[in-house]
Amino acid sequence: MAESAIAPAARPALAIDRDRILQLVFMAVIALYLILTLAWPLYTMLSKSMTTYRFNLASFEMQVDAGQGWQPARKISELAAQLDPAKLPKLTSGTDGRLAVVDFVPGYSFRGTEVYRFRNAEEGAFHLAGSLRITGTDWHEYPANEFRKVMMRPAPSRGLDNYVTYFSTPTLVNSISNSLFIAAITTAFTVVLAFGFAYALAMTVMPFKGAFRLIVMIPILVPSLLPGIALVYMFGKQGFLTPLLMGHSIYGPIGIVIGSVFFSFPHAFIIIATALSLSDARLHEASIALKASPWKRFISVTLPGARYGLISAIFVTFTLVITDFGLPKVIGGQFNVLAVDIYKQVIGQQNFEMGAVVSVVLLIPAVIAFAVDRIVQRRQQSTLSARSVPFAPTPNAFADRMALLFCIMVAVFIAGILLVCQFAALVKLWPYDLSFGLRNYDFSRTDGGGWEAYFNSMRMALYVALAGTGIVFIGAYIVEKLQGMKAGRSLLHMLAIMPLAVPGMVLGLSYIFFFNDPANPLNFLYGTMAILVISSITHFYTVSHLTAVTALKQLDPEFESVSASLKQPAWRLFSRVTVPVCMPPLLDISIYLFVNAMTTVSAVVFLYSPATKLASVAVLNMDDAGDVASAAAMGMMIFYTNVTARGLHYLASRGLLRRTQAWRAR
Repeated sequence: MAESAIAPAARPALAIDRDRILQLVFMAVIALYLILTLAWPLYTMLSKSMTTYRFNLASFEMQVDAGQGWQPARKISELAAQLDPAKLPKLTSGTDGRLAVVDFVPGYSFRGTEVYRFRNAEEGAFHLAGSLRITGTDWHEYPANEFRKVMMRPAPSRGLDNYVTYFSTPTLVNSISNSLFIAAITTAFTVVLAFGFAYALAMTVMPFKGAFRLIVMIPILVPSLLPGIALVYMFGKQGFLTPLLMGHSIYGPIGIVIGSVFFSFPHAFIIIATALSLSDARLHEASIALKASPWKRFISVTLPGARYGLISAIFVTFTLVITDFGLPKVIGGQFNVLAVDIYKQVIGQQNFEMGAVVSVVLLIPAVIAFAVDRIVQRRQQSTLSARSVPFAPTPNAFADRMALLFCIMVAVFIAGILLVCQFAALVKLWPYDLSFGLRNYDFSRTDGGGWEAYFNSMRMALYVALAGTGIVFIGAYIVEKLQGMKAGRSLLHMLAIMPLAVPGMVLGLSYIFFFNDPANPLNFLYGTMAILVISSITHFYTVSHLTAVTALKQLDPEFESVSASLKQPAWRLFSRVTVPVCMPPLLDISIYLFVNAMTTVSAVVFLYSPATKLASVAVLNMDDAGDVASAAAMGMMIFYTNVTARGLHYLASRGLLRRTQAWRAR
């Protein structure tokens, strides 16, 4: 009897312990994921930027037998001391550097009868004999003809030599000022235009607001390379608007600024529109009662109310522009910026260490802008009042007409860029044969990867949307709903916020250093579709995480208490209550990840293989190869896909939300 009486009381404790263990396991898994896909690769890249490779000639010895017995062993450094300094090979090197031993051997001839011995004189040094890697300190014997294949390899050392080289190279340092200049100019134009557009939609009663909101979202659905292609057709050497530049070239800062305004505009608009939507009508009524002029009300009420949104938009736009790679690569010409420098160092010169240095330099302004933006967002949240009254604009014929005119101009700019790309994709041969056809959509004629690249992108985007939504939501659930473990949850939240400050180029390069290391057990992922999915999920993790956390904050903690009192396991509450209630943000996260995975270039440009070419990278490769029309066609295919995905998402979500959100109906 005693045992049976105790048993029922013991089961809930076991169930609670089981739930606790399960939650902690998921917390450890998500934390491990973020460490392996973000923190550790970034540390590896930072370490690589401080690694210098140099040939230590004292680490190698050789002997020669000219038919009279072996001569005394001599270090290669002793032989180098006898050479003319002007003829001495360069001793600094990259990762894969090598020096032929025979370059230091006076009188060497591959037709000679001499026999040579060679060895590593120090532990840790190694050399190559053809393709054979030789370690240890044993002597190895070679005839003269084979000795020319013996190559010394450099030894790594830690220090700031790479940074010294970088900051002493004017062409590289100029990229910093170029990037800051472009980012500052673009931010000024974008924020002013976005504020005017958001003000027109929020503070006037002009018509067609819904249409304008749809048009302004277009740039989110296309890769950043596409506006560059459109600008070439508009203002290039054979462009139909070239005379408007009055002798200036679109290739350089002018083109980068115009294209950057295009792709960063919706991001700034969303932030500013949100800030203006929180405007308190009571303040406007008070200013009207005090007979303040419209300009005075704008300066003293509207601007102060939106100041945090404006500051946030400034830093978000600045970060987007300074870290963008696709647009400057297409239309930047000889105007170097940091993101393109990383690409040139890694792809063009195979100088991975200098690419890591440029990545660290690019990371600094991005991190600063991110930190300031986070501070501003916290300040903005603290100014909200529960007594605020939503602002409802009143008709004003002149203001409404001016707002409509301004919005039409912005809409023409955005839609015009897209229409030019569509025109470029359909015209047979610009500017000689302007008849329309689908020849440019025959991607088998180009080197970008063909239709296979497009379908690879669709597969990757689907994987990112499905896997990413699950990973992100579970991580957010642990951060927001796990009881106790405050330090662990704070650490997990910090890791989840970090990706927003990491440019895609930096993340991609760090993956090369981390996953391409043969000593890494995860090396098998390199060159596969999996690493593209992982990099995309990690790159876009933060916005998805914040969306999920915001949704979970709206759930009353009483759900957990009631579940525990009913002795229900945590997974049942999660599957039957939490997920259905949070279905709208879950669908938003999935479409956000899908669209960004389709358009991203910077996060995957270093990681794709011949078998995993992507549509966005194909646009870049086709443009490089001179197939600009085909590049425009592939870019438009990405746009069609994202529009279709948005439409299917809307239609599917209506039915799904009708079933899962019935409780919201009154």
